[in-house]
Amino acid sequence: MTTYSLPLVRRKRAASVRPPRDGLFIASIATLAAIVGIAVVAAVVPFAGDPAKIVGPRLSAPSGAALLGTDALGRSVLARLLEGIGTTLVLSAVAVLCTAVISVMLGMIAGYLGGWTREGVMRFVDVLYSFPSIVLAILIAAVVGPGQVAALASIVLVTVPLMTRMVSAASMAVAKRDFVTTAQISGVSAPVILFRHVLPNISGTIAVQGTYALSVGILVEGGLSFLGYGVQLPQSSLGLLIQEGSSYMVQAPWLLFAPAVVLVLAILAINLVGDTLRDRLDPRETRSLV
Repeated sequence: MTTYSLPLVRRKRAASVRPPRDGLFIASIATLAAIVGIAVVAAVVPFAGDPAKIVGPRLSAPSGAALLGTDALGRSVLARLLEGIGTTLVLSAVAVLCTAVISVMLGMIAGYLGGWTREGVMRFVDVLYSFPSIVLAILIAAVVGPGQVAALASIVLVTVPLMTRMVSAASMAVAKRDFVTTAQISGVSAPVILFRHVLPNISGTIAVQGTYALSVGILVEGGLSFLGYGVQLPQSSLGLLIQEGSSYMVQAPWLLFAPAVVLVLAILAINLVGDTLRDRLDPRETRSLV
């Protein structure tokens, strides 16, 4: 009778789910690369035309002259969609970079020092986390006024709490390890320990949380612009295009369909990439999407 140890069973189980997960990961990367690549090329070489230029009759259906049709003013939906993708991605990416800097600093300090420092940081992020995301975003827009600044600040304040909590937990676990204790006994200063020993060992957590923060950022920007508090005309964003298309849902459904599909694909692809990174960077638990 053959017996298997628990690690061997886990390895076999992981091997059985790896092919579909790798396929989803590759498909997600390809989708993101296509979305970002097309938006970058369109920003450098405006092959779809000027998004502010009237190219035909208003609310015309997709045709050879306008591949995705025209909007209520006769502008090319394709040109506005490409501009909107670029605006949404840039806003979300910049916001996530700000979130990463704030969360990594707060999380590492809280996790390394512990005690009252960690309690104070955690209670602060708990207060932010207690607000519903869209309510917090609307409050920020009411204070600073509608626009890109409001969208940027909203994404940061919505994504900072969870990322800070995860970074703090990972930093606290690393701070208890022997090599950190040895560095402390040797008289190495706290900043050196944080950036030389703690930060490299929590980079996986930062990468995973960064992908989730990016998907949340795209969703927050879309919701805020849809409500009229985010990106303002004459600029475009995915949320603003969805808001405009919802007014002509029956008469011209292509106005709503194109930006909605791009928004869903982008968020889904980013989440799948984050799930795969989590599985690969945390081998203690095996998960499957199928």
